[in-house]
Amino acid sequence: MTRTSITARAATAVTGGLLFFLMAASAAQTAEIKVLTSVALTSALGELAPQYEHASGNKLTIGYSLIADLKKRILAGETADVIVLSPPAMEELQKQGKLAPGALVNVASTAVAVVVRAGAAKPNIGSVDAFKRTLLAAKSIAYADPAKGGASGVYFAKVLDRLGLAAQMQPKTVLVPGPQAAEVVAKGEAEMGVAAASEIVPVAGAQLVGPLPGELASATYFAAGLGAGTKIPEEAKSLIRFLTGPAAAAVFKAKGFEPE
Repeated sequence: MTRTSITARAATAVTGGLLFFLMAASAAQTAEIKVLTSVALTSALGELAPQYEHASGNKLTIGYSLIADLKKRILAGETADVIVLSPPAMEELQKQGKLAPGALVNVASTAVAVVVRAGAAKPNIGSVDAFKRTLLAAKSIAYADPAKGGASGVYFAKVLDRLGLAAQMQPKTVLVPGPQAAEVVAKGEAEMGVAAASEIVPVAGAQLVGPLPGELASATYFAAGLGAGTKIPEEAKSLIRFLTGPAAAAVFKAKGFEPE
């Protein structure tokens, strides 16, 4: 065997060994990150999750539900590496020791807004008085059942009480269990609806009219934190950094959110 062939074989062996080491190291660094978050973030995370997985090599397992349901489940013992819910819910989890120590990170917000069917004339919601007249004139209105804990539904029920319209609107109210108000309107099963803007923008056949007017305006904010006991804190932190970065901001904006 010549010196050249021995050197070539040695180089090949070294290269192959290095490649194996790098592949093993990469595999060792790959993590499966469990996320629990509000169903309101479904459209945005549906687009952002593959981007993060491609960039990081990590795998995301995302569980969606209403904020009240997830808070209850986490308080009862369910765990996750990253939790993204409204700040009040996150603060309660923090007090109960369900989050890892550290500051919560604001991710995005979405306004409580009005929806009508695509192609329909936009109703006048330019002022509180105009909005009140629009509600009284509507044949039907859909929003999330407050008893189920959906943030926009809980808030809008309070708006109706504040306007003194709860009793008058009750016969023409269509309650949905979660974020389906825009879908119900798009199907023609309700004339208008109230939901988070992020639950309206992605729905084909639904038209975003705008946020509730004046002093009725409200937004749901979402904050992220690490679940207590996560075994992969660095990977979990990398996901939160991604969700607050410029690439994620563009997606949030397109899905009806305001990035924080």
